Amino acid sequence: MATLHAQSALDLQRGERRFFFILSAAMAGTIVAGFSLNLAMGRSTFAVPLAYHAHAVIFMGWLAFFLVQAWTMATGRRAMHRRLGRVASYYVPVMVLAGIAIMVVVARRTGGPFFFAQNEFFVSNVALLLCFGVLALWALRVPRQIGWHRRLLICALTILTGPGLGRLLPLPLMIPYAWPLTIAATLVFPAIAMAGDLRRHGRIHPAYLWGTGVYIATFVASMLIAYSPLGYALTRAVVAGSPGAERPMGAFLPPGFAG
Repeated sequence: MATLHAQSALDLQRGERRFFFILSAAMAGTIVAGFSLNLAMGRSTFAVPLAYHAHAVIFMGWLAFFLVQAWTMATGRRAMHRRLGRVASYYVPVMVLAGIAIMVVVARRTGGPFFFAQNEFFVSNVALLLCFGVLALWALRVPRQIGWHRRLLICALTILTGPGLGRLLPLPLMIPYAWPLTIAATLVFPAIAMAGDLRRHGRIHPAYLWGTGVYIATFVASMLIAYSPLGYALTRAVVAGSPGAERPMGAFLPPGFAG
């Protein structure tokens, strides 16, 4: 009986590691698909300032790193996983700084995507980047608590799926709710992860409840700030004297837009 129980526990662990790898790959694939579709349809171009390219390299590098780490766990390469994991604690702060920098560049250069209100795009994006950093660093602080570690990382990666999903959704048709609907769409990934917990363990691990809860709370708080006098003032200060200041603060359809 003891042998059967040990084998069952081992099979459960292997199945869980495979699940996390597949889910991680699906999330990364969603991000890559969104950007690739935009490029293929001519909505984006490589002819942009250097800051865009630096941002792309840093964030796509994280996706590759994340997948490698999920693969090392799925294949039982724990020593390699631990060695590579030391890099992440330095990488995450760089990502947050690069993310905030590109938000400023985009806000000043174009004012942000027309289907998002300028204030919510800038303020909420910055807040969610900070939330990503908090969740990722929290996960990296508890590497030996595997249940918390991998689940908090999934919650952190969920935040990064927003730009990919946003490029796959018909956001111009979702004005004026394009931004909250994009965030809502990202929650499909933790929902899948929670369903996996229920199937395997009969309960949802508290890491998902905390991670998703922090994400949602940050988003709600960011929207309250974005639509406060402080949020409007901050956005206007960022875009002042730049082409971004020429667009309306609210979401809008450009003249002649045909979808």
